[in-house]
Amino acid sequence: MSELELTMPEEEARPMPQLGRQAFEARALKSGLLTGLTWLAALIAAVPLFSVIYLLLIRGGTRLFSSDFVEIITGLPPAGFEPGGGIGPAIVGTLAMVGIGAVLSIPIGILAAIYLGVLEPRSKVANTSRFLAKVLTGFPSIMAGVFVYAVMVITWGYSAWAGGVALAVLMLRTVVLAAEEAMSQVPQRMKDAAYGMGCTRTQVIWKVVLPTGLPGILTGVLLAVAGAAGESAPLLFTALFSNYFISGLSEPTASLSILIFNFSGMPFPNQIELAWTASLVLVLLVLVFNILARLVGQPKV
Repeated sequence: MSELELTMPEEEARPMPQLGRQAFEARALKSGLLTGLTWLAALIAAVPLFSVIYLLLIRGGTRLFSSDFVEIITGLPPAGFEPGGGIGPAIVGTLAMVGIGAVLSIPIGILAAIYLGVLEPRSKVANTSRFLAKVLTGFPSIMAGVFVYAVMVITWGYSAWAGGVALAVLMLRTVVLAAEEAMSQVPQRMKDAAYGMGCTRTQVIWKVVLPTGLPGILTGVLLAVAGAAGESAPLLFTALFSNYFISGLSEPTASLSILIFNFSGMPFPNQIELAWTASLVLVLLVLVFNILARLVGQPKV
């Protein structure tokens, strides 16, 4: 008999290893403990978030989800002891200034990200620009307002334009870094395949890099818009406030964050209630931006 035939019975008689998970095995206990601690930490971290949302729904939803909904959304802010009123000018002003900031920052940020992530990712200019963009992430938002105040407000006065430019400065850093990261994550083999088919660099960027990195780019835009919508310090120096709807972009403009700041310190219950309502509306606006970005950024099957 051959050596293989002699060893076959011994191999068949060898017991099979136990691959099932043992409940009281050391590794299983350690895994379960760490999983439980992770869930506990997640729940503790979520408590402040859900507490804020609950408080906003209780305090702000009383006026927002009532028969006065239309007046709240379209009415002018009240003065002093006046009852009723709304936050219409603040909603319109917030959307207008965030829109201006998005129009200014998104194209510039994406073009800068294309240069940093695709065209010249290792050049001295790219390294310097990337470093400055990261430095801007720790840039105090109020300093953006001071900068725009010195550049625009002193000469042309408070306006929605100045507020939008201040928000654009703050949005630019997020758009650039997120878009660059999204483009750098595009597999090199996809770009090489496009070049191998005879595509130019412009075609590779427009047909391969941008469509593939779109979810990450939209995530950066979402973060930038959501952050800009809640800014208050820059708008104090640039847009100031107004109790009326804007008739032009070159005049003082109301915003939800400044309305909350002004009305939360008032001694009048009606204005304090409007501050809570404006806080809830601001949170809902950010939620809408999140949902839209999620829907648009879903990959097509």
